[in-house]
Amino acid sequence: MFPIRKPPLLIAISLLVSVGSIRPRLVEAQQQSRDDDFKSAPVQGKATFNSTCAGCHGLDGRGSEKGPNIASNAKAQRLSDAQIANIVSNGRPGTGMPAFPTLAGAPRRAVVRYLRTLQGKGETVRTRGDSVRGRNIFFGKGECSNCHTISGEGGFLGPDLTAYGAQLPAKAIREGILNSNRIVPAGYKLAAATTRDGMRLEGVVRSEDNFSVQFETGDGSFHFVEKSDLEKLEYLDRSLMPADYATRLTSAEIDDLVAYLANPVLSQKKAQSSDKAGEPSQ
Repeated sequence: MFPIRKPPLLIAISLLVSVGSIRPRLVEAQQQSRDDDFKSAPVQGKATFNSTCAGCHGLDGRGSEKGPNIASNAKAQRLSDAQIANIVSNGRPGTGMPAFPTLAGAPRRAVVRYLRTLQGKGETVRTRGDSVRGRNIFFGKGECSNCHTISGEGGFLGPDLTAYGAQLPAKAIREGILNSNRIVPAGYKLAAATTRDGMRLEGVVRSEDNFSVQFETGDGSFHFVEKSDLEKLEYLDRSLMPADYATRLTSAEIDDLVAYLANPVLSQKKAQSSDKAGEPSQ
């Protein structure tokens, strides 16, 4: 049999139809990719820092009883990237700082960049708002600090936002604030439990096994409940994040909040410098 040859016009029409059907799927995939990037807020070096460094220096880098403050400490901030990388690889004998010789190359550079973010030295996202005003909104009118913590300040029901905006464009941060149709990340699922004696608990499930469940409620307290004592346990299909920021805050206030979340550590430094400048001389 001879192959059937399509006229050039039919071929062109077929190509246009194919491209037309592919484009919406590509746009949808790109949008989903942006949404996933926003929801997970990936920051290079964060996972490695949390697993390798945070045990001593804290998740925010501000130290603990095991290790010193390397975020807001001026001496640590003055170290060059090369000096920090050398300390990571070789440690500091006699100080309790161990060596991590297997952490090299790109992962080590990512940890250094993440530490710079915690120090407020990361690249600043271009925004229209005022970050100092945004900090006041975060801890005030916006009530963001009721659930989220930044540099050790705030609540712990929601994710830590210290380095959240470090690698997100301003548009993605803004969309995240206003988006009411959120996918709740793992570890922050809301649930309600009703005990057999009628008490009701609602909060974030922090741990659960076949026999018990532990809740953290809005006041920050933890409740350990045996499942045998429960009448009902249900996961709630909603986010802790308020869905009314579009009406609660003005457009300018949202811009300010975006500016703060883009680099909160730097914003805090600006606020402190402004406060000192306004102090009367002795």
